[in-house]
Amino acid sequence: MKKFALIGAAGYIAPRHMKAIKETGNRLIAALDKHDSVGILDSYFPDSTFFTEFERFDRHIEKLRRKNQEAIDYVSICSPNYLHDAHIRFAFRSGADAICEKPLVINPWNVEGLKEIENLTGRKAYNILQLRCHETIKELKSYIDNYKQNKIYDIDLAYITARGKWYTQSWKGDEQKSGGVAANIGIHFFDMLQWIFGSKTKLTVNISTPTKMAGFLELKKANVRWFLSIDHDDLPVACKEKNQRTFRQIKISGKEMEFSEGFTDLHTISYQEIINGRGYGIDDARPAIEISYEARNAKPIGLYGEYHPYIQEITYE
Repeated sequence: MKKFALIGAAGYIAPRHMKAIKETGNRLIAALDKHDSVGILDSYFPDSTFFTEFERFDRHIEKLRRKNQEAIDYVSICSPNYLHDAHIRFAFRSGADAICEKPLVINPWNVEGLKEIENLTGRKAYNILQLRCHETIKELKSYIDNYKQNKIYDIDLAYITARGKWYTQSWKGDEQKSGGVAANIGIHFFDMLQWIFGSKTKLTVNISTPTKMAGFLELKKANVRWFLSIDHDDLPVACKEKNQRTFRQIKISGKEMEFSEGFTDLHTISYQEIINGRGYGIDDARPAIEISYEARNAKPIGLYGEYHPYIQEITYE
C-alpha cells in the first residue's frame, strides 16, 4: 500500500485523483489547499490530515520523511498550472515521486530543469496523459502503427467545452498562469495526436483569443485542422438544445471517430500504470508542452491557408 499526499484538494480535478488513489488500494495521508471546501475528502479519505498553509503541510511531510515507515511515496499535484513546476520539485525534495495533472509545466525550458533534478534525486515526475489509456484511442494508435507507413491522414479536430463567466476571473483566465486555451484544454489533444501520428513538423495559428484558438498542425503522418473553444456560443445547435456543454469531434479522412464514452476510469488506470512502473514521464509530456507553447506565442494569420471550417461561422475578433 503506497502513501500519497495531495496538493490542490479543493479543485475540480482533485476528486478523480482521490478516487484513483482509493481504487488502486492506496492511502491519502495528507492534503493541501488554500481553500477549505474539501468535504469531498470524507467520501474517500476522511482520516487524511488537511492543511490550508503550505508551510505547515511542508513541515508535516518532512516529519513523516524522518520517520522512514511513514514517508510519502507519491505527491499528487492538482494545483494551478503555473505552480506545477514548484510542486514537483517539492515532491522530489520530500523523497517522493510526483504525479501531476497536465500540463506538466507551461514553458518548455522548465522541462530541462525538472529532468536535471530527476537525475540528481533519483525521483520521477509522471504526467497524467489519460487519453493514452482510452481503449478507442489505443486501438487507433495500433491501427496507424501497423497500417500503410507512408499514408498521410487528414484530420479535423473540434473541442468545445463551455465555461461560465467565473473562468476569466480565475487563474485559468490568466494566460501567464494557465498557458491559455492551448495549455488548459488543447494539450490533451495535442498529446494524443502526436502520440498517434508522430512528431510535429509545422504549426500555424489562424485565430487566437482568450476563449478560443484554431490552427493547422502538420505531423509526420497527419495534417490536422484544429479548433478549441470555451465559448458556449460556439457549441453546435444540437448540443445547446440538449443543454450539453461539451462537444468533441474528430474526423479522420472524413470519417468521424466516436469516443464519447469510456472516460470515467482513466485516472484510475493511469495511477495503476504508474504504480506498476509504466507511467508517462517528462520526456513523454515534452512534445505537447512544446506544441501548446508554440501555439500560444504564434501570430494568428486569420482565414488563410488550411483552417478548421468552424471558424468561418464564429465571431473571433
